[in-house]
Amino acid sequence: MTAAKKKFSWRGPLLGLGALIALVVYLILLWKGPWWFDGAHLRKTDLQPADGVVITGFRTMLVAFGVAVTAGIGLFYTHRNHQHTLAQFEHTREKDREQAEMTREDQVTGRYVEAIKLLAVQASKDKGAGLTERLGGIYALERIMRDSEKDHDTVVQVLAAFVRQHAPAPALDAATASRKAALPAMRDDVQAALTVLGRRPRRVESQVVDLSFTALWRADLAGARLADANLIGADLRLADLTGADLKRARLWAVRFTDAEVKGLDLRGADLVGERVAAFLNVGQLLQTTFDQTTKLPLKLSADAEVKKALESPRPVLRK
Repeated sequence: MTAAKKKFSWRGPLLGLGALIALVVYLILLWKGPWWFDGAHLRKTDLQPADGVVITGFRTMLVAFGVAVTAGIGLFYTHRNHQHTLAQFEHTREKDREQAEMTREDQVTGRYVEAIKLLAVQASKDKGAGLTERLGGIYALERIMRDSEKDHDTVVQVLAAFVRQHAPAPALDAATASRKAALPAMRDDVQAALTVLGRRPRRVESQVVDLSFTALWRADLAGARLADANLIGADLRLADLTGADLKRARLWAVRFTDAEVKGLDLRGADLVGERVAAFLNVGQLLQTTFDQTTKLPLKLSADAEVKKALESPRPVLRK
């Protein structure tokens, strides 16, 4: 016998033989049973009405028992067939689910590739050329991020890389460091990427949002959720950070000059850099939400007003 052939099972023939034997025994009981069980009181010949009552009662009981057994066997096989049908249905549904998941994955992959292509459209000499495509790519990635939790981290990293690529922080120019007019407006596509990052779904993320060494001049980050973000060396001059969440963010050498920081949550944030402390003055700091977990540079932590604020309970301006 080859391995391809199914192994013979004796179960079926044995069950059939058992059923045949049971049927034969049952028929014999119907025929001879009354005399086997009550032979001392029953006549074998010249039966009387009393004998007929006993024989009829016994056989009626036996028939009822047979009907009950048959019904029980029928119910058992019906239940087993039902379970088998359910198992087949569940198997089919699982296969359909897997197929639907594969189809969805293919669709997400296709959408992702198209979104990346749109995001990669370069600006030409014509003012604003390619902007519509890049905005479409950014919002397509946001949709993918919301629809597909497994692609969340990838989309976040792509958008953060887009910001770093298109808005790199230049070296600080002392001549223009405090001149508002010298700072250009935020690009629409970069602002869109920042907006999407700031309102991304609340999920466990494997990596922090990396916006280090970026020029975020005049950026609208009001209410943005950037907890744990890496903003080392970022230039936030004239940015709107009203009510933004920068808890536990790394803010070494960040420039906050003329930024709107009211309600900015700095609890647990690190403003102490290895080389240059963040450009945040006492007046700005007192408008933010900070506590003992906020790592402040020496010039701020030594200030009398800051010490007083740390010693007294401070209202939490933002959840």
